[in-house]
Amino acid sequence: MTNYLGFCLCRGGNFFGGFQVGLELHHVLYVLLGALAGVLAGLMGIGGGLVIVPGLLLLFHLQGFDATFLSHLAIGSSLAIIVPVAIASMWAHHRRGAVDWPVVFSLAPGLMLGALAGAWLASRFSTDLLKILFGSFLLIVACQMLIGSVPKAGKRRSVGARLFFPVGAAIGTVSGLVGIGGGTMTVPFLVWQGKSLPLAVATSAACGLPIAIAGTLGFMLIGEGAGVGLSTGFVYWPAVIVVGAFAVLTAPFGARLAHGLPVSQLKKGFALLLLGVGLRLICISLR
Repeated sequence: MTNYLGFCLCRGGNFFGGFQVGLELHHVLYVLLGALAGVLAGLMGIGGGLVIVPGLLLLFHLQGFDATFLSHLAIGSSLAIIVPVAIASMWAHHRRGAVDWPVVFSLAPGLMLGALAGAWLASRFSTDLLKILFGSFLLIVACQMLIGSVPKAGKRRSVGARLFFPVGAAIGTVSGLVGIGGGTMTVPFLVWQGKSLPLAVATSAACGLPIAIAGTLGFMLIGEGAGVGLSTGFVYWPAVIVVGAFAVLTAPFGARLAHGLPVSQLKKGFALLLLGVGLRLICISLR
């Protein structure tokens, strides 16, 4: 029995603080990460990447992946996980007639080009620099959540493709660089455009799909030959399949919880957690 337990713990893992993660255990941790990301996405309306990227950074480290490309794998895999999550969210909003499709189609070219550019930029950065960038992004989001400011719809503006393309490219670049769906940037822009907050959230959910698809393809291509087993470039499929499946399954549960829990208070607690994670990522990368 002792030999069997030792064999299970030694499969697929390296030591981390005296602890080894085996094949069976890291799949359980993938399930927990997906469930957590889905519940939080449904409960608070946050992008899954805010949870998935730091979670994958930890789990990939526990599995003993090459530290050189740890952040690249986490970000690329996060974008691939966001694809099914974005499809499920987009479909749910579409069924309610809440998605402004002309806006989505106007933003999509810039979003996709930007996401590809973000993936390319990530390939030029070290894993520590990517951790610093992601940690800094977490600090910004956390501060926004702690302030609790809710954007108010302004007067309707007609700017057409002159603004949609460059704004989409900027949102896509940041999203592709840090592995998120872009909602923290898309929603304020759409509200500034005169959309109501519910319409902006629904439309932003649909905008996350072109970002995730283009970003995933970018990380698959730029990471060719640099990934690990069972990966395509910087997209690690076991994590994508398990985390993505459970995120999709648990998101509706989180949405139901939102009607019975003090979401505003929970957001402040979650913001403090993001602050801690962001500072931790920055500090360990600067050492």
